[in-house]
Amino acid sequence: MTDSAVLDRPSSGDDLPARSDRGRAEDLGTSPAPEIPNPVFGPADRLRGLLVGLVIAAIATVTRLWGLARPTDQGTPVFDEKHYVPQGWQVLTGGNWIEDNPAYGLVVHPPVGKWLLAAGEAMFGYGPVGWRITPAIAGIAIVVMIYCAVRRMTRSTLVGAIAGVFAICDGVLFVQSRMGMLDIFQAAFVVAAFAALIADRDQVRARMHRVYVEGRIGDSDFGPRLGFRWYRFTAGVMLGLACGTKWSGAYFVIFFALLAVGFDVAARKAYHVRRPWLGTLRRDLVPAGMSLGVMPVVIYFATFIPWFTSETAVYRYEVGNQIGVGGPFAWVPGVFRSFWFYESGILEFHSGLTNSAGNQHPWESKPWTWPMSLRPMLYAIENGPDQCGAGECVRAQMLIGSPAMWWLALPMIGWALWSWMVRRDWRYAAVATGYLAGILPWFADLDRQMYFFYATVMAPFLVMGLALMCGDVLRTAGRTARSRPERHTLAVLAVAIYVALVVVNFIWLWPILTASPISPAQWQQQIWLPSWG
Repeated sequence: MTDSAVLDRPSSGDDLPARSDRGRAEDLGTSPAPEIPNPVFGPADRLRGLLVGLVIAAIATVTRLWGLARPTDQGTPVFDEKHYVPQGWQVLTGGNWIEDNPAYGLVVHPPVGKWLLAAGEAMFGYGPVGWRITPAIAGIAIVVMIYCAVRRMTRSTLVGAIAGVFAICDGVLFVQSRMGMLDIFQAAFVVAAFAALIADRDQVRARMHRVYVEGRIGDSDFGPRLGFRWYRFTAGVMLGLACGTKWSGAYFVIFFALLAVGFDVAARKAYHVRRPWLGTLRRDLVPAGMSLGVMPVVIYFATFIPWFTSETAVYRYEVGNQIGVGGPFAWVPGVFRSFWFYESGILEFHSGLTNSAGNQHPWESKPWTWPMSLRPMLYAIENGPDQCGAGECVRAQMLIGSPAMWWLALPMIGWALWSWMVRRDWRYAAVATGYLAGILPWFADLDRQMYFFYATVMAPFLVMGLALMCGDVLRTAGRTARSRPERHTLAVLAVAIYVALVVVNFIWLWPILTASPISPAQWQQQIWLPSWG
């Protein structure tokens, strides 16, 4: 089966002998009856998808691991690696898998990301490769998951491959995959949760279709009970780990829970459940709340088990020190009072990290600059003769979104919202939900000090949205391939040129993404906007 054919085939799970699912109005239940096409992915499609996935993974691996040991600050970590890399090492060597020495830096994030850094340091020692190997693995996993998620959403290996190429070539995902920081881990868990919710949607429709075919869809006004949903449970675990990496994972808990409820309502509408909203409320809301609401909280607290069982963990025994032994909460066990002191201290730190309190940074950026990467970040820079003959060299690493993609962020989100609200395309609804979860909450406190690396979790959804748009171009042209072949050829050419432009843009930026030595003149050529300098 050709990819152009797949683009026009119905969307169902790999094992889903279900109805047409093109992301249009009929997908939300306005069609007379669900259609029953053949499964989309046959053996040949699965084999091709596997082979393409392996190629995507191989390219991602090479790019993420090439020159992983640079840059450094004279052999030490750069930028915010200076906080998390020593904490990971202290977690590894302290014996309890939890920080027990605040002198290593501000202990203001949960432990999951530092555990992952510690795992790399355990394998390769306290050096650049040790700091960065697990972020690189997380970055590779993100590329593969984006490919799989988009392929599943579009039922096209071609569009999935386009998404994979975009993910490989995005400067933000690339640089963060090569830094001993926490954001790439959070992004990996968020993308994993998203992919699990997309798979859960397919599974739910498979179960609904089975009931529909058996003629039992009308046995209850509320529709069938769908049983335990492992994909949704997995999404909850991943969201818990995202929160256990950085607190901002909580934003995705809220947004993804709403997305899951929307999927459930749409599924019951599509199969003509008489009372779909009430059915979702009675059949799905409590299980969804347990998986996507309670489970992340459970996982978050579970990540602190080493803290609770340690005798030396940071802030573990604060009752009698910074916490009085009396007062109205004296009845609460000391360990829980100390934990509350620890968590409230983190909240106080973040809430006090404001511009009005004098916290200024030369590379600070506000969220309205993130979509187009208008204020990237300089992570490291070094000048001096090196592989440039007798002249001076610049070795700089910047966190910057590839302009070929990030400068199309506003058109992408505009098209996604229009497709969601007008065309009723569930795929764009899903991608827009993830993208907005990464940016909207930050507008609630604009006085807070913010940085562009907070946009790391937005990058996967930008990539997916652009790939969906390429798929729209190919799909629209494919429907007129016979009647207007020139239009089809032009559409394929346009998508091919755009993908090539993304790749070329990535190659052009490579020196400042990897801190490769370049001349001062080349360095100036890399600075396209005044706000980049």
